[in-house]
Amino acid sequence: MNKTTIVKKLFFVMCFFVLFLNQNLKAQIVIGAPNIGFSQACANESFNTFNVTFVFSPEAGLSPTNQFNIELSDADGSFASPTVVFTSAAGSVTTSPATLSFSLPTETSGELYRLRIKSTAPVATSSGSPTFAAYYKIQDTPFSINNLISTAAYCAGGSYVLTIDNPGTGMNDSPLNYPNLTFKWYRETGPTTSVFVADGESLTVNTPGTYFVETDYGTCTSDSFSNRVTVTESSSGSTSEIISSLGNPFCPSGGPTTLTTTTGNSYQWYLDGQAISGATNQSINAVLSGTYSVSIDLGSCSTSASIDLVSEGFVSSINVDEVNTMEPGDLLYVEVTTTASNPEFQWYLNETIIPGETGNTYDATEFGNYKVIISQTTGCVVSKEFLFVIEEPIDPFPNVADIPNLISPNGDGVNDTWIIPNEYVSGTNTQVIIMDAYGKVSLNTTDYQNNWPENEIDFKSVNPVYYYVITTSDNKTKKGSITLIK
Repeated sequence: MNKTTIVKKLFFVMCFFVLFLNQNLKAQIVIGAPNIGFSQACANESFNTFNVTFVFSPEAGLSPTNQFNIELSDADGSFASPTVVFTSAAGSVTTSPATLSFSLPTETSGELYRLRIKSTAPVATSSGSPTFAAYYKIQDTPFSINNLISTAAYCAGGSYVLTIDNPGTGMNDSPLNYPNLTFKWYRETGPTTSVFVADGESLTVNTPGTYFVETDYGTCTSDSFSNRVTVTESSSGSTSEIISSLGNPFCPSGGPTTLTTTTGNSYQWYLDGQAISGATNQSINAVLSGTYSVSIDLGSCSTSASIDLVSEGFVSSINVDEVNTMEPGDLLYVEVTTTASNPEFQWYLNETIIPGETGNTYDATEFGNYKVIISQTTGCVVSKEFLFVIEEPIDPFPNVADIPNLISPNGDGVNDTWIIPNEYVSGTNTQVIIMDAYGKVSLNTTDYQNNWPENEIDFKSVNPVYYYVITTSDNKTKKGSITLIK
C-alpha cells in the first residue's frame, strides 16, 4: 500500500469521526434548575395556575418532536416517583428561556415539594427547584363547630368536647366530608393572637377559653376555619350566656329570633320570671320583648343564663273600637298614634286604598270595613295594621205589627231576639213574662228592651218552646208561644 492510499484512508476515518461527534453533540442539551418565583403554591377550586421558568442550551439541540415535562416531587421533595403536572406539545418550545404553567393535583399537601424539568428528545433532566409549600385546598370555606353555638360550659373537674359539625347547619360545608384533611385546634390568647392546642377532628377542653379549629393547610392561608366557642367552667349557681340569632335588639320582620344557650342535659326557659310551658330544649323561638332566662342542668352541676331581649318593632294605638256605629251623615274622627320611626300610613275602605290618605288621621263618613297600615321605614322595616268597622246603628225598637212566635237566636244578626210591637216595650209600663215549657220564668219585666234571650239557649230539645204573657197597664192580656230554632 503506497503512502497516498494510507493518507486517504486516515482522512476518511477522521472525517467520519468528526461527523459522528458533531451529530452526538447535537443530540445533547443541558436544562437549568427551574425558577419557580414563589415560595408557596396555595391552590383551590377557583385558582390553580402557577408558572415556572427555565433555561436550556443549546436551542439547536432540540428535536422537532421534543416535549418538556414539569415533574412534581412527593411531599418530602423526592423524585423517586414524580408526578407529571404539565407536558408541552411536541415542538412547541424552541427558545430559551421558556415559561410554562402547571396546576397542582387535588391531593397535594406538604411543605417540601420541588419541581424539575425533563425533555423527551433528547432526554435531559434538570436539577430540582428550591423546596416550597404546596396545598390544594379542597375545602376552603368557613365551617361550624358546636352547632354554631358560641358558648359551652363544663362542671368543675370535668371537661367539654368540641366537635366539627357534620353536616353542620345552614350552608355549612363540613371539612369532615373530605377524608384526607387534617385539623389543628387553637385557643385565643388575645384579640388577634392564638396558641396551638391539638390536632384532630374533636377537642376535649378542660381549660376555660375561646377555641376554634382550622383545616391544616400548613403555611398556606385559607378560609377553612370554624366559628369561635367560649368554654367556661361552671359550678352550681354560676351563669352562662344566651345568644339571639337575629341579634339584640332584633327586627321582628325577619320572623322570630332563636334564643340558644350552652349545651346541657336538660333546660327550662322563663319569660319575665314565668316558666314557658314546653320550653325545655336548648333553643326557643321568641317574638316578644322581655327578660328571657333558662336553667341548665350540666350533670354534676347546674347553671343559668338570661337576656333582656328588645324588639326593634314599635307600639301603636287607635282611638276607635273594632265596631263603631254612626248616624247617616255623621263623621267619625279616627287617629293613630305610633312610636314608629319615620312612619308611613295607608288607609283602606272595603280593601280598597283610599286615595290621598297617608296621614295618621282620617275623617270617616261612610259605613264599611276600614283598615290602616302603619309602616316603620327607618332601621327595622316592619308594619302593623288596625281593622275597624263603622255600621249604621240598629233601631232596638223597630215598628212591627205582630207579636212573633218564632225566632232563631244563632248570632247571625237576623231574628236573633224576640221583637214585639212598640206598644208593649220599654216606656209603656207593660209587664212581659216568658216561661219555659216547665213553667220556669225566664223573663219578668215592665221595661222590655226587645232583647230576649240575652243568654245562650241550651237546645236540649230540637226546637224548644217558650210561653209569654203580656199584660198592659190597663190590664189587657195577650198570651202565646215562642218557638226557638237554630
